[in-house]
Amino acid sequence: MTPLLSRVLTALLLLAVFVPAALWAPAWLWAALMAGVVGMAAFEWARLSHFPLHAARAYAVLLAAVALALPHLLGALWPAFQTGLILLAVAFWLVVAPLWLLGRWHAERPFVRAATGVVLLLPTFVALLFLHGRGPGVLLAVIAIVWIADTAAYFSGRRFGRHKLAPAISPGKTWEGVAGALVALVAYAGGLALLAGMPLLSLSLMVAGLLYLSVLGDLFESWIKRVSGMKDSGAMLPGHGGVLDRIDALTSTLPVATGMLMWLERTA
Repeated sequence: MTPLLSRVLTALLLLAVFVPAALWAPAWLWAALMAGVVGMAAFEWARLSHFPLHAARAYAVLLAAVALALPHLLGALWPAFQTGLILLAVAFWLVVAPLWLLGRWHAERPFVRAATGVVLLLPTFVALLFLHGRGPGVLLAVIAIVWIADTAAYFSGRRFGRHKLAPAISPGKTWEGVAGALVALVAYAGGLALLAGMPLLSLSLMVAGLLYLSVLGDLFESWIKRVSGMKDSGAMLPGHGGVLDRIDALTSTLPVATGMLMWLERTA
């Protein structure tokens, strides 16, 4: 089986599981499934950070358990805590992550890596719950931005890629791939504008901003893998690597998209 075919088949299998879950799973089951994803990604992050195996397992179990328990433990305080986590993620992705990449930080101390993993994964879990609560259509429409960008960048980069985007971080990514992703997302924004009756310019600017965050999330994980001396975060998903490899762009886009939606709801 070729790498491309393996990649496509794995993506189709993931879609066959994820989309029905997003559409029909009750809130408690959705939360349990997403906590499981957080746990798997947390384990891979811990291994990228060279935690010992037992510590990586404990970190993964603890983070998944905290994610699942927090809404119930906090009760009426959960919405405020949820907003706080989203704001933390927005600050990380708009300020800290770009500086991290520009400064080529290694940040290999276990505490720093453990805290960074929390900032990466817990707000993503919050965003997945929040968007699902607003309706499966809202959740899938936001996630589709990352899926479309990733797919278009992959194929346009393979076909036209000449100019490296960030060769010191991820040699395979090209400006042509980003351009292909942008074209695909503007077309997607046009479709959303027709369906939702929203201004095309506003939607185009929004998806362009989320494309930037998608690329940033991808590059951030690529840098961590380079520092760690690992090609993939894991081997669970043939053609894609690990769970963290599959959701790296979601960790940056979903919390910020959720923050946008929270702001729109409060100002409407």
